[in-house]
Amino acid sequence: MTKTLDATHDAALQSWVASANRADADFPIQNLPYGRFRRAGSQEPWRIGVAIGDQILDLKAAAGQGTWPADVAALLAPLAEGDLNALMAQGSAARRTLRAALSQALREGSPQQSALAGALVPQAAAEMAVPCRIGDYTDFYTGIHHATTVGKLFRPDNPLLPNYKWVPIGYHGRVSSIGVSGQRFKRPLGQTAGSPETQGVPKFGPCARLDYELEMGVFVGTGNAQGEPMTMAQADDDWFGMVLLNDWSARDVQAWEYQPLGPFLSKSFASTLSPWVVTQEALAPFRQPFTRPEGDPQPLPHLDSAANRERGALGITIEVWLQTPSMAAPERLSSGNTSDAYWTVAQMLAHHSSNGCNLQPGDLLGTGTLSGPTPAQAGSLLELTMGGKQPITLANGETRTFLQDGDTVILRAFAEAPGARRVGFGDCAGTVLGQSAG
Repeated sequence: MTKTLDATHDAALQSWVASANRADADFPIQNLPYGRFRRAGSQEPWRIGVAIGDQILDLKAAAGQGTWPADVAALLAPLAEGDLNALMAQGSAARRTLRAALSQALREGSPQQSALAGALVPQAAAEMAVPCRIGDYTDFYTGIHHATTVGKLFRPDNPLLPNYKWVPIGYHGRVSSIGVSGQRFKRPLGQTAGSPETQGVPKFGPCARLDYELEMGVFVGTGNAQGEPMTMAQADDDWFGMVLLNDWSARDVQAWEYQPLGPFLSKSFASTLSPWVVTQEALAPFRQPFTRPEGDPQPLPHLDSAANRERGALGITIEVWLQTPSMAAPERLSSGNTSDAYWTVAQMLAHHSSNGCNLQPGDLLGTGTLSGPTPAQAGSLLELTMGGKQPITLANGETRTFLQDGDTVILRAFAEAPGARRVGFGDCAGTVLGQSAG
């Protein structure tokens, strides 16, 4: 298990990169997330960098300019070529080794400062890409409050199906349309249910009920061989890190198509990730006990462990912000916490592999929409507006039931705990374009 705190988590650590020392910095030296970037406007090859304050440590430049032990130099080599999957594949020991070396190099008083100062690139001058090669994408449904609220809209007498509390529900998503923060996509077309006006004949056209979904994304580390399920201990040790994930949803298309096989074209047109992968080591101080409400069934043995009960959950504050074309700045719509998830990351991996399915480095698992128990914690407009029946009014007087063309949705997240340094994820932003956009 990789949950032990070490010197890299020391809340008193300061960096020679001054912007990393601000109290509200998303990327202090205790974070050190990985992203794939190049200088904006350049044609230089993509490479992996580490966010530190408002800067990026270019690991291609750092590999050549710094002084590194042989084992660390070997870990940096594929990252310099833009291959984060190579680090993911090497497991938790490699993650910890590189994290310790980077922490030493970036901390205040490091002898590496003069050599590495030239390897910094301002984040404002960088262009970001999807952080790794994603082979497969599975979206889960771990937000029980979202599942219950949405279930009431479609099945008032039976909102939560009986399997929900026994098995992590998921479906296979589409990798080709996953983009990074800043993604702009056209409003999807789709087939929707007929009406009395159409004599019950379905119609095809632009989605009228476009929605966002506030999720976290989990990247698989080493993975498992086909036919060899992960134990809970292996699953908890394996996952590499997390990003924010907006799994955009065409609710009217979804309502028509989802029975009997689940979502399809209502989900596959776009998904947006935040660009920085916050490793599970950086999130170790924010682990929490995993508990079930009294009276709910406990997980079956292959989805249960003492370690998962003790520290399987994560406490991360998650927020949704909306900026319409007429707004000068975004407005926060809701705020929740990942601790409300009904299943943990380890349980998702263990369940996914339980039938012998082989997970691979860089595979992406979405948590599903993470809503809390109150309306102010809703992770989608479907919940905030009760299925479009109760429009929300924004501070500038505009109203919304679902997203309009030109709207930008921004997801944000950060983790805080006593005795720990706050760490953040950066923005996950996406903009809806009209069908006529070039």
